[in-house]
Amino acid sequence: MKKTVPALASLVIGLLVVSGCADPVAEAPRGGDASVVSFDTSAGQQHITSAKVDSIATELPATVRASGKLVVGSGSAGGGLPPLAFTADDNKTPIGVEIDIAYLVAGVLGLKPEIQTTSWENLFLGIDSGKYQVGVSNIGVSELRKEKYDFATYRLGLHAFEAKKGSGLKVGGPADIAGKTIAVGSGTLQEAILLDWNKQNLAAGRPAATPKYYQSATDYYLALESGRVDLYLGPNPTATYHVATAGKTEIVGTVSSSYPVQGLVGVTTKKNNGLVKALADALNAAIADGSYAKVLQKWGLSAEAVPKSLVNPPGLPKDKQK
Repeated sequence: MKKTVPALASLVIGLLVVSGCADPVAEAPRGGDASVVSFDTSAGQQHITSAKVDSIATELPATVRASGKLVVGSGSAGGGLPPLAFTADDNKTPIGVEIDIAYLVAGVLGLKPEIQTTSWENLFLGIDSGKYQVGVSNIGVSELRKEKYDFATYRLGLHAFEAKKGSGLKVGGPADIAGKTIAVGSGTLQEAILLDWNKQNLAAGRPAATPKYYQSATDYYLALESGRVDLYLGPNPTATYHVATAGKTEIVGTVSSSYPVQGLVGVTTKKNNGLVKALADALNAAIADGSYAKVLQKWGLSAEAVPKSLVNPPGLPKDKQK
């Protein structure tokens, strides 16, 4: 099944990428066009693949090469979150950008991906125990996580400011949210950014934004559409998918998930198990042959593309880790 929705090209952020990093705060263009993008949510969809590269496959530990498979933990249990990792129309087959990235990496390494869905908490337990060789589940690089895990990056980590369509709002920094009412999840990194920006606004003599908390995504969006809040600050991938499929809101700005440093999302593996270099090299091969760009385009996330996979780059500071 294909869901046809307005194109995301004019709805998502045009990021300035310099030396592999983007602006921690950037503005999204407004407006739309007549073109369309289709989300394929069918169980039988064809995954975008990349050809095996023997020189990279030989970097794998011998035991992994001999197994012929890459066991991937994915947080799509319970339905998941589109377009990241979620279940297809048959309510059981995992699909999404994270699943396609796993297929890309496995293809370059000459391995068969074995996707196992799990909860967020059990994902890390599975990596720790060796049940999963890698986790591909929108896992942000952080300094605390780097103590236990190795990362090969493949997407920018972004949060998005979502507004009612035609609001005229733009968010490029703290001043743009002064005096606004903003829906945000309690205890999240997004809330931490909002509170940090409030401190900056108060120090500059500007009014603080008012946070509003709700119980579910449905409640957040009802509040936004009814005008009870001016903005909703949440993860960029899910905001992008909602904008495209609901057609009632727009993204008016983004901010790094690891503000004030640029957030990055990485394929995650147990520290020092010998996999991370091969994972990064596989991702870079997919970037070079164009298959990586096709995967992000398929799921409307081209704005989160990185020019190169990095091994264990600087991540979210420990004092900001939730």
